[in-house]
Amino acid sequence: MRVLIAGAGRAGLSVALHLREVGHNVTILDREAASAARASEQHGLVALAGDATDADLLREAEVHRADVVGAMLRRDADNLAVALLAQAAGCKRVMVRMRDPSYRPVYRAAGVQRVLSEIDMYVGAFGTALEHEAVRNALLVGHGTSVAFELVVPADSVTVGRTVAEISAEAGFPERCVVAGMYTSGSEAQRVRGSSVVEAGMSMLLVVPRGEIQPAVAFFMRRR
Repeated sequence: MRVLIAGAGRAGLSVALHLREVGHNVTILDREAASAARASEQHGLVALAGDATDADLLREAEVHRADVVGAMLRRDADNLAVALLAQAAGCKRVMVRMRDPSYRPVYRAAGVQRVLSEIDMYVGAFGTALEHEAVRNALLVGHGTSVAFELVVPADSVTVGRTVAEISAEAGFPERCVVAGMYTSGSEAQRVRGSSVVEAGMSMLLVVPRGEIQPAVAFFMRRR
């Protein structure tokens, strides 16, 4: 897949390196010559220095050949400009990093459907972890209405040794809690079935409405 990323800051560069590592063809743009040079010389990325909101630079970067464009600049106004120019050039998939939530309806009006909010990520990850010590790797989903998070099951949890079907049928199980995944340390996530057995120290991937995190955490953290 051909990917064009506008913004070679820490976040943009990290995304570009991840995508390159998994086999995608990545080009990154930044108006700071030093940032573009670092991406090219230190990391071996195809990088162009210049203003990503300039249609000529986007043409030089072959935006019309990109399968997806990611706008990760510092200003929402610039990300909006990149998105509009990419769409005008024929790119079907455009994603933007949104800093100011007031831009959400603007992006939608412009036809940009993939909007990743920094505030939602901070609230989901940092805010949820601050509130619930047992929570790991949280993320807001469903337009911010729900939270997906990991929970490590204690060795003495009452859920250990029981199947997902048995646990979910228990009267105290949170009604809208979804067990989306489970895995042990060093292993890949397993497909969750009713017959899947919860093990001590296992990580559970749960999805719950934002207001129902505490009951879900309390349920799995109950000790024998």
